[in-house]
Amino acid sequence: MHRLIVAALSACLALAAAPPAVAGVAVSLKSETVDSDGTVTLGDLFEGAGGVAGVRVATRPGPSVVLDASAVQLLAHRSGLDWGNPDRLRRIIVRAGEAGSASVTSPSQARKGGVQVLAYTRSLSAGEEIRPEDLAWTRVAAAPANALRDADGAIGMIARRPLREGAPVAASDMSAPVVIQAGDLVTVVYETGGVFLSMQVKAMSAGAVGEVISLQNLASRKTLQGVVTGPGQAATGPDAAPGRAPAATRIARR
Repeated sequence: MHRLIVAALSACLALAAAPPAVAGVAVSLKSETVDSDGTVTLGDLFEGAGGVAGVRVATRPGPSVVLDASAVQLLAHRSGLDWGNPDRLRRIIVRAGEAGSASVTSPSQARKGGVQVLAYTRSLSAGEEIRPEDLAWTRVAAAPANALRDADGAIGMIARRPLREGAPVAASDMSAPVVIQAGDLVTVVYETGGVFLSMQVKAMSAGAVGEVISLQNLASRKTLQGVVTGPGQAATGPDAAPGRAPAATRIARR
């Protein structure tokens, strides 16, 4: 998550410093978005960036950085480049390395010669968090029925079992990270019809965001059910919806 925050701040700074927009020049996203010096530029991302190729987009603090595609599109536009984002990407993963060393980022660029799927770039052990650099688009003869079509659904999740490098990414491979452990003190919120109440309770079971767990009232020792909404937080009552994470939580995890 720290890498995502750094990338977002870097992108915002780049937007503020971008040169005035000129007549748009049509560009396409490179099939291999890599940088070799830790500074991601428009030239690292787009074919035909020309005179604005050196405009900084973000700093890459580690092996990879995740950029918000909308922010990149806006920066490109302000720099005089026209990128229509035909694949409707929500993010762009930039990895360290020389050109030619990274995997295909955009699904449309993986269509020739087979079906595009997300695959693991390394083997993962059970319990490991799936990071942006662990995923890449690749081509296979046929996509499995349960193949995951969106990297957003995998990044930040936890491997449920050992995962092999090169294997297609499937929803059944992963589970949401546990944010409440049994025995934790939890603030539970009850809200309905304008009535809002909160109290501190004890978690009797562990759970991830969106899961239903057992909670114990510290005063009465009675047990109630609540939906996990975040670390140390849960909701109960008619408005609590199992399986649905608050938008702020999902954005933070991404």
